[in-house]
Order: sequence, then structure tokens, then C-alpha cells
Amino acid sequence: MSAIDTLPPLREVIATHGLTAKKALGQNFLLDLNLTAKIARAAGDLSGCDVLEVGPGPGGLTRGLLAEGARRVLAIEKDARCLPALAQIADAYPGRLEVLNADALALDWTAHLAPPIKVVANLPYNVGTELLVRWLTPPSWPPQWQSLTLMFQREVAERIVAPPGSKAYGRLAILAQWRTEARIALTLPPEAFTPAPKVRSAVVHITALPAPRFPADPAVLERVVAKAFNQRRKMLRAALKGLAPDIEDRIVAAGLSPTDRAEQVPIEGFCALARAVAS
Repeated sequence: MSAIDTLPPLREVIATHGLTAKKALGQNFLLDLNLTAKIARAAGDLSGCDVLEVGPGPGGLTRGLLAEGARRVLAIEKDARCLPALAQIADAYPGRLEVLNADALALDWTAHLAPPIKVVANLPYNVGTELLVRWLTPPSWPPQWQSLTLMFQREVAERIVAPPGSKAYGRLAILAQWRTEARIALTLPPEAFTPAPKVRSAVVHITALPAPRFPADPAVLERVVAKAFNQRRKMLRAALKGLAPDIEDRIVAAGLSPTDRAEQVPIEGFCALARAVAS
């Protein structure tokens, strides 16, 4: 019998520990162990990897990560009610699961893990995008993580993988696709969760590239992109007003037209624009 088979069913765990999902914590529990195993497998080969998991809740995905061979899992859980359920999993997998009762937005997890590191999480809805942006904008590149396999609301997932010219294309797509390969690995219906959210969910798999696709200063690129999409229906010459006194000349120097709109500009164009603004 494998270690995962010695653990009680998740519904029983939730009932035993009174784990009703809290809306304030963005909780929706995924109880189908076939699905949690599928998400763990979407992260690729976990053997020999340390894994960071944020918001494990009662530990459905945690079980999947350990069963799929993760060397070690660091689970960061803000809700202290979940700790006894996670302790049961730690007992079944001695020395392979560390649980920290902490806020992932306030914690430096890097000292707890050794490379290669993969991040795999059914992220709480209320902090998912903020965590993703932090992981995509580290002080230096390549980042400490090798890949991110993350569940979001489907609408957010589509924004991450959106191509130029699409309605979903924006800051998130550029941040992700400038330095990573990003794709939707699977989608999940609301009824897969307890309680069922009002929206569909999707798992995005993001692999760090060794270097950015095009040269640009990250801080300048982020400033240009944020300003351009802040008023996405405006032409670049109006949206980027104030970035430089001769902004129209710099837009032209980047090989773009001042009458272009942000959603038309590919990542390469934004990088050229960031270089023109920086010069």
C-alpha cells in the first residue's frame, strides 16, 4: 500500500476538522484526487525537485505532489484550521513535507527550498494574480523557480496566454510571455470544487526561459506597458504622454506608429519602445 492510500478521504478530513471554505481567504477546495494528480503531473517530472505550494487547504494537491515523487514540498497555508490535516500528510511522507502557517505575500520562501524548484498551486483567488506578478518579476533572471503550474479563474489564465490583438492581451500577457513559455494545461468546471465557484478554472503551465526573448530593462518595460494599457483604447502618443517630452519620436524610433493602440503592439515592439524610452 502506498503512503497516499493510508490517508483518509478528503471529505472525511474536511468534516473531522470543520474545514468549511472561507470566502475571505479565496478558498475553493479541490477534493477529486484524480484531478489533483493530473495537476501534479502537468508540472512535469517532480522527482529530484523541491516544490512550493501556496494555499494547500486540506491537502488534496499536496498528496498528489508527494505521490508523483516530489523530493520535498513546502506548503504555505495561512488558515491555521488546515494545519492538522496537513500534519497527517507530513506523517505519511516523513521528511518530505514542510508546512508553514504564514501569508505567502509576506514570506521569503527561498531559504526553505533547494534547486531545482517548481511552483505548483491551486492559488487562492484573491492573491493569485499578485503572486504571479511577483514570480514573473524577480530581481534577476533566470528566476529561482524552473516552472510555475498554477490554477486561476479561466479569465485570468486566458490573459496570461493571450496573443497581441486579442481582447485579453495586456500587461499580464507581456510579463509572462517576455521571459517564459506559457500555455493552458487543463480546464476545470466549477463542480470540481467545494464550494463550486461561479466561474470555470484553468491550470497554466509556465516555463522560465534562460533569457528574455528581446532585450529591455525590466523596470522601464513594466512602466511603458503599465502606462500603455492603463488607457488601452487610446493611441500610443496619448497613452504614453509624459513618459518623455519627445515621446512620438521615440515611438517612431522603436518602429511603431504613434497612432497604434497598446493591444496591437507585440512584445518585441514593447521591448523596442522600452529601449527607446531608456535611451
